[in-house]
Amino acid sequence: MCQHLSTFAATKLGVIAARHLKIPDFQIESEQLLEQTKEVYQLESRLTTGLSFEGIQDIGDSLERAERSGILAGDELLAIATTLAGARNLRRVIDNQEDLPILTDLVADLRTYPELEQEIHRCIDERGQVTDRASQKLGEIRTDLRRVRTQITQKLQNIIQAKSGAVQEQIITQRGDRYVIPVKAPQKDAIPGIVHDTSTSGATLYIEPNSIVPLGNQLRQIVRREQAEEEAIRRALTEQVAAVKLDLERLLAIVTTLDLATARSRYSYWLGANPPRFIQPQENEMITLRNLRHPLLVWQQQHEQGQPVVPVDLLISPHIRVVTITGPNTGGKTVSLKTLGLAALMAKVGLFVPAREPVEIPWFDKVLADIGDEQSLQQSLSTFSGHIRRISRILEALEAGDSLLGTGDKEMGGWGDGEMGETTATTPLPHHPTSPTQPIPNPQSPIPNPQSLVLLDEVGAGTDPAEGSALAIALLQYLANHAQLTIATTHFGELKALKYDDERFENASVEFDESTLSPTYRLLWGIPGRSNALTIALRLGLKPEVVEQAKTQVGEATDEVNQVIAGLEAQRRRQETKAAEAQNLLQEAERLYKQVSAKAAALEERESTLRASQEVAVQQAIAQAKNEIAQVIRRLQKGTPTAQDAQQATNALNQIAQQYQPATPAKPKPGFMPKVGDRIRVPKLGQTAEVLTAPDADGELSVRFGLMKMTVKLQDVESLDGQKAEPVVKPKPAPAAVTPPPQNVPAIRTSRNTVDLRGKRVADAELILDKAISEATGPIWIIHGHGTGKLRQGVHAFLHQHPRVNSYEAAEQADGGSGVTIAHIN
Repeated sequence: MCQHLSTFAATKLGVIAARHLKIPDFQIESEQLLEQTKEVYQLESRLTTGLSFEGIQDIGDSLERAERSGILAGDELLAIATTLAGARNLRRVIDNQEDLPILTDLVADLRTYPELEQEIHRCIDERGQVTDRASQKLGEIRTDLRRVRTQITQKLQNIIQAKSGAVQEQIITQRGDRYVIPVKAPQKDAIPGIVHDTSTSGATLYIEPNSIVPLGNQLRQIVRREQAEEEAIRRALTEQVAAVKLDLERLLAIVTTLDLATARSRYSYWLGANPPRFIQPQENEMITLRNLRHPLLVWQQQHEQGQPVVPVDLLISPHIRVVTITGPNTGGKTVSLKTLGLAALMAKVGLFVPAREPVEIPWFDKVLADIGDEQSLQQSLSTFSGHIRRISRILEALEAGDSLLGTGDKEMGGWGDGEMGETTATTPLPHHPTSPTQPIPNPQSPIPNPQSLVLLDEVGAGTDPAEGSALAIALLQYLANHAQLTIATTHFGELKALKYDDERFENASVEFDESTLSPTYRLLWGIPGRSNALTIALRLGLKPEVVEQAKTQVGEATDEVNQVIAGLEAQRRRQETKAAEAQNLLQEAERLYKQVSAKAAALEERESTLRASQEVAVQQAIAQAKNEIAQVIRRLQKGTPTAQDAQQATNALNQIAQQYQPATPAKPKPGFMPKVGDRIRVPKLGQTAEVLTAPDADGELSVRFGLMKMTVKLQDVESLDGQKAEPVVKPKPAPAAVTPPPQNVPAIRTSRNTVDLRGKRVADAELILDKAISEATGPIWIIHGHGTGKLRQGVHAFLHQHPRVNSYEAAEQADGGSGVTIAHIN
């Protein structure tokens, strides 16, 4: 599983850490790892491309060499720079997100040294070579280098052209660090010089002409100077790296932790797993693992075209200490053990568990397993001896209270042919200090260490059945007192009866389909299984006469027990069928409920939409009515209004009122009124009667039922179809005529009540205003304009002290705004 997990890591260090997972020793560490996985899962669901670890490399060896005063190569320095950039990008992505407290705290101390990264990029190019701009001296040296190389190539070109007959090929090449030209061997004297190489056939000599030897010597000296300067530059950069080695190692540890959390998140997503919750069995919480799948079988199905994975359900009550799983061989008993053990370990290392929500499992400090055959020719161990040796180590571990997995004891907990031990990761990972909390022992409980999970495959096998069965019973009873949970597979029928003697025991079995003579790999709870050895032997090709002879040797009691178990299995299948039908009905009811709810919501939305449209229509009608009324008022204001104009305005307003006034609601339909001869019902008496007299002014009427006559109230009777009688309303005396008070007629601006003072002096304006106020019978409109504002101030001062002026105010914007003042006269 660690190998599969490593394929989801993005960095080399993450791959190493995933392949050597460290199993936490304390629950608080597991909870922190789970929180990291959850937050990365949440973060990657928000990002479009996922969390990127681009540029991050394993620079651990380079840091060690830098600390020991070694000089780093250009590509090593470049790897450090890209790692710093990648770590900074990771921190930026996490800091830009909300609700990620664990990851934010993880990268809070991450130092990425951007100045060191910039200096490396300034001095080292993308090929890992030192750049000309690294130092002024290096730039000058390389300028000289290019000049000398140019002189050499020009002289060689001249020689090639002058001695073309003696040249084998018209090219310039190098031997070592010396520039040479290929010369035909018979004509070597035509170009005197130093022979640096010869072709394989001996027909070509590679000669450095004597005329360029001084330039070649000069070039070699310049190259040595260049190498020395490059080394000085790389040494300076290496010293800067060594100065921050501890911070860079911390950076590597944080990035690796983040990469490992990302791998756990991506692997969990690929498995379709869900986050577990650690429960406390002491608080009567049940182990809940529904549709639990083995992660390696899921991998096999996806990558190796394996068979579909059959999930198992593990629902274990808190008082259960031992579960015995029985059933036929090849039925899936051992796989169920391994699946539970892997689920417990996955939760401990911060992985999600491939089961349906909710995933609830205890935190087991030990997962101790005896699975597989321990026989060894070298150690002279038989199958039984191997089992006993491993079980002895399990019991010693329970008594000692030391977690074998936590101490890296690789002899403990074998899975099949392999081992379920632990090796410490070589990758430097950040250590978060924790305060381990040990469980408080219960003095009334016989369990000294209730946090252990023990998995036993074929307990008691490999020896005499009677003695093996007795040994298995004693062992399981011991484990019931010393371990939190024990899961054991067996073929011994005696172990099936432990459930009925001790409530801490439970039975489970793997299902076997007798119609197809093959296992279904389903785990059934509460029903012991049958080994079906004879049926399986027949299916695998054993002679039928041998199987029939074996059946005669099976006791009648065993046959009766198998029949009872078969009946229980059939009953379980019927119950499961009914439960499935009930579940389908429930889903159908939920679907119908959702449809009805959706329709109701649609109707409410439609009603609110109609109401909103009606309100809009009413507002539009009000606005249009106001506009038409304003038009009527403006027509009255033009010129001198007459009685005929007023009558026309009144008619127009009445038409507007009739047009926009809401229709009078229809009167309710009159109730039932009994008449003489009608048949009515008297609910209080529970009788039907005939009406003899119509209701009087007090609402009483005479009725007859049978030979009896009586007077009843109108409200106590109803028609035969259930209509209530209409109550009698006494006429009220007419009220005395009251003369309505005169209604206030709204003031209308006309040419008579408008005074235009524009262009007038304040003194002249006061005379005109005094005359207009003395003749006015209502408000007057005074036009003074804006101008400098002095005329308006004078008008307001005059109105303020005039005895007939009650108040004054600026006119509406349509009537001139602040350029017109309305004075109200008493």
